[in-house]
Amino acid sequence: MTYKDILKKASEEVAKMKGHNLDVLDIKKPHNVEYARHLAKVISKISPLLGNMIEFSVVEELNKVKWGGFGQWIRQDPGFPDALFRGSIKPAPGIEVKAWFPLATEITARFKDSILHFEKDQTNVAVMAWLPEFLIYGKPKIIDVWIGSAKSLALARDKHYHRPPDYLVLEPEDTSARTANLQQTNTNGYKFQGTPIQFKKAETEVKSWGKNEAEFQPTVEYQQKVKSLLGRYPYRLDTNFAKIDRIEHDDLERFKARVLHTKVDGKTIGEWARVITSDDSVIEQMIAEII
Repeated sequence: MTYKDILKKASEEVAKMKGHNLDVLDIKKPHNVEYARHLAKVISKISPLLGNMIEFSVVEELNKVKWGGFGQWIRQDPGFPDALFRGSIKPAPGIEVKAWFPLATEITARFKDSILHFEKDQTNVAVMAWLPEFLIYGKPKIIDVWIGSAKSLALARDKHYHRPPDYLVLEPEDTSARTANLQQTNTNGYKFQGTPIQFKKAETEVKSWGKNEAEFQPTVEYQQKVKSLLGRYPYRLDTNFAKIDRIEHDDLERFKARVLHTKVDGKTIGEWARVITSDDSVIEQMIAEII
């Protein structure tokens, strides 16, 4: 087996987790409308915990499969990707897991890893949408799964964000000589904060780079040009950089639309999400329908 064979089979197994209940906790049915209304507004707060448990579940499911003695799947925490195939196969295939609670609408998880880590396309990303089995109570249930190439996600991210001199995507420094806990693997985004006069000067500098100057490149030469802008003009670090919801990856956008149009208890998930952010009288009506 090659790393591509293992990654393909593993991705197919993760996709089969659609419809699975996660037997890690059970949100009790609300005993009255007031408690249910409160629960509807705060249930998204357990998503980080669920994301952690989904990672465990993914590795458990993958290790139920026979891998021909080539190795087994391990969970990395911390580390990237979350699930890594440890064995004799090189490069080691992996799957990064992102949990999404669609009643919160936006996929808040980030994807900041440098495209340089995916030269051989050995890593996939799994976005796993979950809800309680009865919308706001019951066991967590994986309602849909998207799996795509980490390389394609990084390409879409860099293409979407990098617009010099207005917005810069900066690759991490080469830290391969450092110990694992000190290595830098994430890109960062920077937004221009200077005056209009400074911006015009920065535009002139970018034009001097030559043809296709606005296209992102992870090369050392190109990144030196990006760093020169950061050194000469005022920029701020963008703390919202690389949210998966904003990357505009075409296939992932189709997945998001599919999930939000999925019907649960007579309404689409998107409609339920809008109801939960409405005033209390609307929420009470919604609660009455499901409890």
